[in-house]
Amino acid sequence: MDNDDLMTPFDLAVAAVRDGQAPEEAAKSLYGQLTTDERLGLLDGDTEFWAGMRELMQVGYNIRPIRHGAVERFGIPGTCFVDGPRGCVAGQGTAFPVSMARGATWDVDLEERVGGAIGREIRAQGGNFFGGVCVNLPRHPAWGRAQETYGDEPYHLGEFGAALIRGAQKYVMACAKHYALNSMENARFKVDVTIDEASLHDIYLPHFKRCVDEGVAAIMSAYNSVNGAWAGQNKYLLTDVLRNQWGWRGITVSDFIWGLRDAAASLNAGLDLEEPFAQQRAMRLRGQIESGETGWDMVERSGVRLIAAQLRSYAARESGAVPAGVMACDEHRALAREVAARAMVLLKNAPVDGRPVLPLDPAAIDSIAVIGRLANAANMGDLGSSNVRAPGKVTPVDGIRAAFPGAKIILAEDEDLQAAAVAATRAQVAIVVAGFTERDEGEYVGTDTLRDPILRATFPPAPPEIAKMLEAGGAPGNVMVEDGYGGDRASLTMRPEDEELIRAIAKANPRTVVVLVAAGAVITESWRHEVPAIVMMWYAGMEGGHALADVLIGRHNPSGRLPFSVPTSADHLPFFERDATTITYDRFHGQRLLDRLGVDAAYPHGFGLSYTTFEIADAKITSHDDLTVRVRVTNTGARAGRHVIQVYGCRTEGEHAAENYLVGFMPVEVPAGESVNAEAPVSLAPLAVWNPELKKRERPANTTVELRVGAHAKDPAACRLVVAV
Repeated sequence: MDNDDLMTPFDLAVAAVRDGQAPEEAAKSLYGQLTTDERLGLLDGDTEFWAGMRELMQVGYNIRPIRHGAVERFGIPGTCFVDGPRGCVAGQGTAFPVSMARGATWDVDLEERVGGAIGREIRAQGGNFFGGVCVNLPRHPAWGRAQETYGDEPYHLGEFGAALIRGAQKYVMACAKHYALNSMENARFKVDVTIDEASLHDIYLPHFKRCVDEGVAAIMSAYNSVNGAWAGQNKYLLTDVLRNQWGWRGITVSDFIWGLRDAAASLNAGLDLEEPFAQQRAMRLRGQIESGETGWDMVERSGVRLIAAQLRSYAARESGAVPAGVMACDEHRALAREVAARAMVLLKNAPVDGRPVLPLDPAAIDSIAVIGRLANAANMGDLGSSNVRAPGKVTPVDGIRAAFPGAKIILAEDEDLQAAAVAATRAQVAIVVAGFTERDEGEYVGTDTLRDPILRATFPPAPPEIAKMLEAGGAPGNVMVEDGYGGDRASLTMRPEDEELIRAIAKANPRTVVVLVAAGAVITESWRHEVPAIVMMWYAGMEGGHALADVLIGRHNPSGRLPFSVPTSADHLPFFERDATTITYDRFHGQRLLDRLGVDAAYPHGFGLSYTTFEIADAKITSHDDLTVRVRVTNTGARAGRHVIQVYGCRTEGEHAAENYLVGFMPVEVPAGESVNAEAPVSLAPLAVWNPELKKRERPANTTVELRVGAHAKDPAACRLVVAV
């Protein structure tokens, strides 16, 4: 028997693409052989809507890959969706630190390794599509899903998104999301975000453009409306920008369930796939074609794109099966621990009795009080669509116990302030673990969402038992549809009782270390001056407790840097109303807004300390074609460490002169007492401005730009370079 007889038409098309045939040409040939029903079936999920909803509410979200557009008789696999970005949501995968923590490593090579691990685990679960490349810009730190993205600078966001794509697409298709202007959680199904064209293209789209340039397979539209049109049926975003301006060939997919409001309008606007079930398109699209609201040419356009994306991926990805044993394997858990340690940011480390509190010496410490309601909590992030069902977890106190086998560990996790203070007085060191949980910030789908008549109108008629469940707000115990979980933060400070606890422990024990668990900026003005040491732990994943101990004892010299600024007051942030129906965005947020207001940050963008000290000197431009800055980095301390070279740039003239943007970065290892020469690539793309006549961004030309090369955005010792471009 010929081998070709064992291959499906899809397999043969993949082989043809490997041999040089254009994916679109091979896809068009396959599409031409499909029936009418099969062609329509390419455009939405393969699961009947209420069967899918029943599983979601009663069993759980994405417990296995969710399939869309499969055609079995031709071997077309369809897109088999697995969510992220914390890891492989299906099965029991490795829970990595949240994306914001990974952004704090400032190491795109490390992020590419994470992408590869996630891609392997998705393949092991039978998936071929990773829906977890989140590059939304967190305009305001109250945003509930800030943990799913990397930081608030477009260049940094784009480079990390591109790295995750590179790693994942060795094994699966990757999807960047949520396009665009998604940075409010509670109002995401109703809010219309208005924005001028220049701010949209200069601030909120460059990171998506970077993902497109990296070759991302798919882009997921957002729930919110942009300038009056829902993102899932916004022709300007989906066609004018993605296709016509950027020349992208990938596929567009909706966010789940409520990602569009009109089947024909979404198809006409350029949305290829409705996710995750057979819903609005299954109900209405055929009739809308017959009435002339859309046409079969639109169906073909999206159908060919969807098949072509699968062919392109299968022709280029690593071949062969991935064994089930890769799930949360030792290698991936070790990577999760490495990433978590690399992400932690040392915000303060003042001396007590003549020496910095950290690092702690296990041989010299005989007692530690570990205090706070989060001290023994897994707390790996929100429990919505990014939740990874890891097979194990290491809490902060678990990690501390393992790192200090000879010490007495006193755990005080209840909220008895007096008992906690007594525990602190009985120990050499007090470690307070405080911050937020999945109840304070994260994805939000409450009973109000499921009862909203506008959203309910997008559902097919419900069977009686489902209708009754919906009226009750969903199945009890499923946090995807239970009130009291997630959403946008109500406050940028911690709970008053947590702040009171920190102040009490600081008075009881001068050697107090505060470990912060959060996704974004936490205003700390009421207590940060009263404690000697602060570590930003983030939601650190399944190995987070061990990683925390690695940092506390100096096994890992802290090298994380903040991927945002931390203000001293909420008055220094953009306007935010978490229940708004309309809101206007402009180009100012984060460090640039602080600069514009003329106020200092508590911690500026890129800030982070180490157990050693560094100097950056002799900055010079070594290449003008692909702009590169070379510097000498000297470790002036007694410990080897990792420093992050950061390059900020601004135009020296014109409308946006003096607006500083991150334009380059590079982590570098430096042995104790030594110097190394390091090169950081620099991009002028962040300094490009929108030209409304040409409908594109233009980089600075025939002018000069100023670059500042240092340790963070406000580094007084930064090297200054003026570059003619």
